[in-house]
Amino acid sequence: MDVGDEAVLPARILVVDDEKVIRDILCEFLALEGYDVHSAEDGDAAMAELQIRPYDIVISDLKMPRVSGIELLEKITASNIQVLTVIMTGFGTVETAIEAMKKGAYDYVLKPFKVEEVVRIIQRGLDGQRLKAENIRLKEALTLYRVSEAMASSLEIDQVLDVILRATLDESSGDVASLHLQDPKTSEYIERVKLTRENYAPIPDAHMPSLQMAALKMHLAEGKPILAHGSAAMRFFSSSSPKHPLVSYVALPLQVSGRLIGMLNVFSFTPTLKFDEGARKMLSVLASRAASAIDNARLYDDLLERNQELRQANVNLEDNYQKTVLGFAQALEESDRYTRGHSERVSGYAGLLAERVGMTQSEVRTIVQAGLMHDIGKIGIRYDMLNKPGRLSGAEVEVFREHPNKGRRIMAPIPCMQNLIDAAWCHHEWFDGGGYPRNLSGQNIPIQGRIVSIADAYDAMTSDRAYRKALPHAVAIKELLRCAGTQFDPELARAFVSVMDDFRKAAQEAGQHDLIPL
Repeated sequence: MDVGDEAVLPARILVVDDEKVIRDILCEFLALEGYDVHSAEDGDAAMAELQIRPYDIVISDLKMPRVSGIELLEKITASNIQVLTVIMTGFGTVETAIEAMKKGAYDYVLKPFKVEEVVRIIQRGLDGQRLKAENIRLKEALTLYRVSEAMASSLEIDQVLDVILRATLDESSGDVASLHLQDPKTSEYIERVKLTRENYAPIPDAHMPSLQMAALKMHLAEGKPILAHGSAAMRFFSSSSPKHPLVSYVALPLQVSGRLIGMLNVFSFTPTLKFDEGARKMLSVLASRAASAIDNARLYDDLLERNQELRQANVNLEDNYQKTVLGFAQALEESDRYTRGHSERVSGYAGLLAERVGMTQSEVRTIVQAGLMHDIGKIGIRYDMLNKPGRLSGAEVEVFREHPNKGRRIMAPIPCMQNLIDAAWCHHEWFDGGGYPRNLSGQNIPIQGRIVSIADAYDAMTSDRAYRKALPHAVAIKELLRCAGTQFDPELARAFVSVMDDFRKAAQEAGQHDLIPL
């Protein structure tokens, strides 16, 4: 039945009176007013009728045999039956009627009554019920909006689950709520989170009823929610605790595109609280929103996991890359006792200078790697030429001057070495344009080339070579400053002198004298 059908149904009224004449008169007049009217001769018959079908209003006599109007009112309240009760009474018992209103009666009618007066009371009560229902629907809409906003504001699945359970307990007044989600790997439904109502003593896990998953899955997979009470609910459980008997239970499917991804469970262990159809409908809407939020959060988690895997793969690639770079540098220097360790020292000096001039950590790492690879183009040059004690011939000079171009050709086909090419290609360019292989000058020389050029020259001067002994640190520094502006970038040269002073001081204080050129 849709909302439109429900709106045109006449209000249902139950008239309760032990006097048949009164019952018949009221039923006839109220039926003429368009109401769906039924009658009962006493309180027991009225309770039996109220438990069979729903009513909007009960009009009951106050004084009846066996079960009085007050007792009927108490039974209606104890059974949590949602209906308005109007008490009819004689002139002598007005105070009693007022007392009945204090116990929950909506209004009272004095006998003998006018039917018009009864109709006005009924209409006022129905209008009040309608307004109350509209307020409830508005509250539900606001609640769903608030919960939807809260779920949409976060893709952290734990936070989404917490919002869902808190809203579930708020709307149902239940004692405990839990969420079972399907494990994508095993397809098993595992309790992901459980929450207890505020100010309610938590029930130990050992005393919580154990869900009968096979029965639940069979029922919920069809998209049907469960609303059951007491013993009727126990077919969905494999065990229960006498200390904490289950009073009422609601289970709602969490479905995405017709696929069951989990279930939302709400439990009442409070004797006076039975979930009604209104609570089930409200929670069904909430479960629908929750399923979408959970699915989105899971997709987000999967994306994060894949990104983490990609980051780890990149770390592994970076590690292999670093080892490859170091392997190339070691292969170059392995057979040459004069240049062994040269690339590593150049790399270290270049890194110190890059830090001093304010390069980012990423740029410093690139400079360090570039320093290791700057002489890769020397692979293939004959050992006797590299370590010739005397002056090189013209032909030998041409071969030697080709190593920057050769270094570029070696690294060009390797994607992970593209950002290191400038150091190999340009570390012999001069600031005034007098270098090789391209005669670049000034800022046209890439920063890698200008930095590595200084580090390379300093280490070459302060290391033993086949054609001379190592020069003292002071002589090397003096030579760097003398050539600042011609061979070297003057600002970088001065920065290098400063950083080397600090480096030597720190090494001396640490007792690492082997790191310091004399």
